[in-house]
Amino acid sequence: MAIFYTNMVILMEIYEGKAKKMIPLDDGKVIMEFKDDATAFNGEKKAQFKGKGWLNAKISAILFKILEEKGIKTHFIGIAGDNKLIVEKLQMYPVEVVVRNVVAGSLKKRLPLEEGTELPEPIVELYYKNDALGDPMINHHHAKVLGVSESELREIEGIALKVNEILREYFTQKGIILVDFKLEFGKNERGEIILGDEISPDTCRFWDVETKESLDKDVFRFDKGELINAYEELYKRLTA
Repeated sequence: MAIFYTNMVILMEIYEGKAKKMIPLDDGKVIMEFKDDATAFNGEKKAQFKGKGWLNAKISAILFKILEEKGIKTHFIGIAGDNKLIVEKLQMYPVEVVVRNVVAGSLKKRLPLEEGTELPEPIVELYYKNDALGDPMINHHHAKVLGVSESELREIEGIALKVNEILREYFTQKGIILVDFKLEFGKNERGEIILGDEISPDTCRFWDVETKESLDKDVFRFDKGELINAYEELYKRLTA
């Protein structure tokens, strides 16, 4: 059952990114507001799609709850409105974690494999979260220079692989291939490493198991059809 929050006191400090606003509350929690904006290719391609924020918020809430039920600690607390979630405040790591199960996207430029090739085991990649530098791929040595310890990296990658295991099984039951996805992590006030950010069609690649049709932001990136139709189809399958 969804948890709804009201009577919240909002602080003035607001962080706004390309797809979300993070609005701190006076109790240490944060409102994560999903926008209708869509961007691709490092912000070079932009558009707005009415209802996109609502869909990403609801899809993220569903997936966070599934992960919580399987023992993954996330920052998700509850739903605060149509396109808003309440989340725990985290000190975020400057590293994005990408898990790949199938060759697609940038991976097909780096390996001599055809798009759609299933990998023999998941690949975990690290990227430095920095728009100005184009979010470059990094390794453990780079991450340690950025302040992430070897033990933290091992824990983060272990959680990411567990998330992959849980979500691959879940999406398979929905007739969907989990091709790849991006995760972000942070530390809470108790010093625990927690899964943060979002899990949505903006941050994952989802293909229909039969047609290989995209149900994610690639629809917008590569003009494959109507983005909202793809997101709605994904949401419909998750709530069926």
